[in-house]
Amino acid sequence: MRAARPGRAGATARPVAVIGHRGAPYERRENTLASVGAALEAGADAVEIDVRLTADRVPVLLHDPTLERLWGHDRRLASLTYAQVEEVSEGGVPTLRDTLALTAKYPHARALIDLPDPGAARAAVTEVHESGAADRAYYCGGGRSMLAVRAADPAAELALSWCRTAPPRPELLARVRPRWLNYHFGLVTEDLVQRAHAGGYLLAAWTTDTPRAARRLKRAGADAITTNRVAAVRAAL
Repeated sequence: MRAARPGRAGATARPVAVIGHRGAPYERRENTLASVGAALEAGADAVEIDVRLTADRVPVLLHDPTLERLWGHDRRLASLTYAQVEEVSEGGVPTLRDTLALTAKYPHARALIDLPDPGAARAAVTEVHESGAADRAYYCGGGRSMLAVRAADPAAELALSWCRTAPPRPELLARVRPRWLNYHFGLVTEDLVQRAHAGGYLLAAWTTDTPRAARRLKRAGADAITTNRVAAVRAAL
């Protein structure tokens, strides 16, 4: 669901968008089709997924550089072909293409593609366009990753992730041209939201799971909240 830019007509039915963090990781293994589907079934407006590249440059869902934490194999993803990844994960690591096909079954939901590796940006953008998903996918990450996406797609919708009290530099904002400022939830205050809105940005907060924190973020004016517990946060809002 696209949140309306502050000060413009076209308010959405839900004033605060709820984003599933890596799907619904307390119900299903994170960054899998089952996890993405669980978040969408719980009412997520978008699902944040982490995208990296295999050795043969297939964009797949994985947050860590290795398969050890989730799949028990201490191998770097970048050293394995997609066929090898399928084998060691028993088909559990989905491609970005398959994930976009799943999100397409939920017309009002979008994919938020997080890029921990800037080197995956161009391949991810290409996959989004080849999948016909440009209007239902957007991107988040640090400055380097968002600059890489901007270079690959001048029209992409970007959320610049930020975890410092000092605001992003004006030069970085001018180059990235984000629609969203994506702050760690602990930094979000009403004053911060007002300053973001005054600058023409939407403000997203990541990642919180408690109803109390979700209500605080709503009172502060946040436009989106990323959470591991979609249903609980949705109910709190």
